[in-house]
Amino acid sequence: MRSPSYWNAPPPPEPETAALRLLLIEDNQSLAAGLAQALREKGFAVNHVTRGDHGLHAIQTDAPDLVILDLGLPDMDGLDVLRRLRAGNRRLPVLVLTARDTINEKVAGLDLGADDYLAKPFDMDELEARLRAMGRRLGSATTSVLTLGNLSLDIATRELSVDGRPVELSRREYALLKALMEQPGRVLTRDTLEGKLYAWGEEVASNALEVHIHHLRRKLGGDCIRTVRGVGYSLRQS
Repeated sequence: MRSPSYWNAPPPPEPETAALRLLLIEDNQSLAAGLAQALREKGFAVNHVTRGDHGLHAIQTDAPDLVILDLGLPDMDGLDVLRRLRAGNRRLPVLVLTARDTINEKVAGLDLGADDYLAKPFDMDELEARLRAMGRRLGSATTSVLTLGNLSLDIATRELSVDGRPVELSRREYALLKALMEQPGRVLTRDTLEGKLYAWGEEVASNALEVHIHHLRRKLGGDCIRTVRGVGYSLRQS
């Protein structure tokens, strides 16, 4: 079993496509539970916290891909959370989800750096569409394509090509390859890589990581993934 991290939500069945990691900062437990479950069914990996300070700490220690932020939090105003978040992370996409739907509130949130704003009550399909759009913008705002030798991994579309031919990846294979390609040549430990693949509390077989490495090696070809015994794995730079 993995050691605790902020990604402690029960894992959904693994979808065919790679999941975006989403942090939900919402103090309404019943709303959060239903929303998190619906998003997991859509393929998102969801973590939920109820306080602004917990959300800021989660972002600092184990940054998600997207944030849904409620403004009416018990320990601090959501706009203060947004202000502090933006002081340290200008690129992390944030969708403000709140019952405060006045123009002044929307303007304040957008001026502080929110990427989108959705008022409660909301339609789940609309929320999902907005999150997908934010995820696409995230891929284009950062390095959209990671390239190393004959490997090309498109972050926006989650597509891999090897020598120009498309190669299908499972969600965990994608997460594993992305982690290795982001730091080519650097040895990543087992704990680091498992933290990219599994949620806290999820039972992980002792050889699970090795199985994913084996499958990935077969798809990539050659000896591009190097094993450093007793330490971890790295992606060869040439």
